[in-house]
Amino acid sequence: MLNYQTLVQKAKKGFETLDLPAHFKTDALKWLDTWLNEDIYSDYVPQIEHLIETGQWDFLLDSFYQVIPFGTGGRRGLVGIGPNRINQWTIQASAQGHSQYLVKVHGESAKQRGLALAYDVRQFTDTARYADDRPNPVKDLDCRQLAEAAAKVYTANGIRVFLFDGTRSTPELSFAIRHLNAISGCMFSASHNLPTDNGKKVYDQYGGQLIPPYDQKLVDEVAGNVSSIQIIDLDRARQEGLLTMIGAEVDEAYQQAVASLQLSDARGIRILYSPLHGTGLTSVYPVLKSMGFDIHLDPATANLSGAFENVTFNIPNPEVVQSFDTAKPNAEAIDADVIMSTDPDADRIGIMVRHQGQWQFISGNEIGIVLCEYAIDQFRKKGRLEAGSVIIKTDVTTSLIDTIARENGVGCIGDLLVGFKYIGARMNQLEADGRQGDFIMGTEESHGYIMGNYARDKDAAGAAVWLAEVASQLKAQGRTLVDYLNDVYAKYGYCHNYLTEIRLLGAKGIGQIASIMSHLRENAIDRIGEFAVTEKIDRWQGDPQPHLSRTDTASRNVLILRLKPLQGTRGIRLTVRPSGTEPKFKIYIEVLGQPFDPSTINAVKSSLVAIREQLERAFMGYCYQILGVDFPERGFLLFWQLPLSDKLKYFTIEDQLAALKNVADAGERKQKMKKLLAFLGANPVQKVDGAFAARFGQGVVDFLELV
Repeated sequence: MLNYQTLVQKAKKGFETLDLPAHFKTDALKWLDTWLNEDIYSDYVPQIEHLIETGQWDFLLDSFYQVIPFGTGGRRGLVGIGPNRINQWTIQASAQGHSQYLVKVHGESAKQRGLALAYDVRQFTDTARYADDRPNPVKDLDCRQLAEAAAKVYTANGIRVFLFDGTRSTPELSFAIRHLNAISGCMFSASHNLPTDNGKKVYDQYGGQLIPPYDQKLVDEVAGNVSSIQIIDLDRARQEGLLTMIGAEVDEAYQQAVASLQLSDARGIRILYSPLHGTGLTSVYPVLKSMGFDIHLDPATANLSGAFENVTFNIPNPEVVQSFDTAKPNAEAIDADVIMSTDPDADRIGIMVRHQGQWQFISGNEIGIVLCEYAIDQFRKKGRLEAGSVIIKTDVTTSLIDTIARENGVGCIGDLLVGFKYIGARMNQLEADGRQGDFIMGTEESHGYIMGNYARDKDAAGAAVWLAEVASQLKAQGRTLVDYLNDVYAKYGYCHNYLTEIRLLGAKGIGQIASIMSHLRENAIDRIGEFAVTEKIDRWQGDPQPHLSRTDTASRNVLILRLKPLQGTRGIRLTVRPSGTEPKFKIYIEVLGQPFDPSTINAVKSSLVAIREQLERAFMGYCYQILGVDFPERGFLLFWQLPLSDKLKYFTIEDQLAALKNVADAGERKQKMKKLLAFLGANPVQKVDGAFAARFGQGVVDFLELV
């Protein structure tokens, strides 16, 4: 190996070629020097040397310019080598800081009550950046290894650990903390992120994630007070009574708690269930099965796998309609009425409904609307509606739920910041006030729902129970969830909610996201295209002032633009914020309509969707101008979750792609097409086909005659 000082000097010269602020380069060099020079990082050195030898300067700088932030919920991001990656060091440093925090806050009871650890299916296999001819400590790194690495730290600090004996869901972890009276818990997962990611979520003694200002104390401890990491062997931890394996007993108690949510004995539908290769096999599936529902596993995605190989784009997210692609033919084969799917840690649920012979996707907001209307109706029939009955939701979740609650005499706490932890905190307050019986449900737009009092995080299994019940009732009437939803829209008004994003990667992306937010916050905005702005609401303003903590400031980094209603609408709203878990700028659009005659539903929906599309393009174009990006109109036809850099790169190679038509041999054409689009990852043609067809009149495969 080269002398470490020589390696640092080579990296310094390489970083000088990058168009980034100097402080990123300085910080990256500081961390590189540390990782190359200190024994604790010795296992990572051979791969660091490889990255320097091969001149991967962008990748190397992004891996080392910071310690991966410990946010309000924990750490999540790309797996890899360096302080800005998820690896055993960053996870163990988090566990050490968390251990110190627990002892400082809770004293001896932290050690006696202990904490629960759960993990899902993720495994890191994308090692193309690294060398195969030398040791690689992140190759095949999975969630179980991360959980065990953390357990070594917690037990070394004298804190009891309850470790699940296999993969489990996030909501079961939340339940287990309460069930075991643990002081805390951690989930090792990156939820619905790409297979390249992993991470750790931290939970409090109530089974929820910490809210400001309490989360700031944990962040400060992890980020500022970890001078060394204590570790003991797990065998020794067992011998000393510090490590207990948990499994079947907790599973049974959790599943019974979910099943107790039953509001109806209707059982008429046939369900195809896709866990998207994840932990729903231990929650949604056994719960619905035990309750007597006719549920069948999707053979394509029922195996546990961190590669998510049979999910389109390898994105295991039930919010993405393409994640149902492989399940649909299997649902047809068994004549299913609905397809349910869950993300790898099974806290989010998605559903498609067979309606008039076609599969129709129900969005996260629409699922919340259905569950809200169903729950209020069933609670009323069972005499469970009280004067204080309440539904809890986040501010970006459809405001139609506010309307439904209000018109049914039910309270709605509807202005919460984004993050299910805020819903959990309000549930805690209801419980503390002796009002837990008033709680009907909590909901957020990103396919997250909770009902009951057994957990403090969203749970796909609970939502699955109510969805299966209402769908069964409807089938007995010859109707579907789509019919039910349309009736709700006609009664209260159609509400079109839409989420999109600008994904901006790396250190440069962080700066770009900040520049968009700063521009929108600091400048008067009178119009967005043809839309007049009537009000700008900055969640940095308002109570409490001053902000409770830096984490509070980060959570409140939200701007809302209210726009002048157009004919046929009673409200148009645009909300923006940086994501707290991924490198992207999120844009929520809501167009709220009036009640209407059911016979006009198609026209009503079309008119509101057209308004949203016009606003979406105008606003995103405005944001691209802030970034100095000339974005073609056809860019809106690219897969919405592609990073902006990939979208722009596509337009630089589009002519080359079309020119492949001149390659005589079809096999050679296909290989060159794959090579040209390789930067787009899984299912690349599907990601660009719309934009390509808009220019050339045909999709890529047809144009290149590769059918």
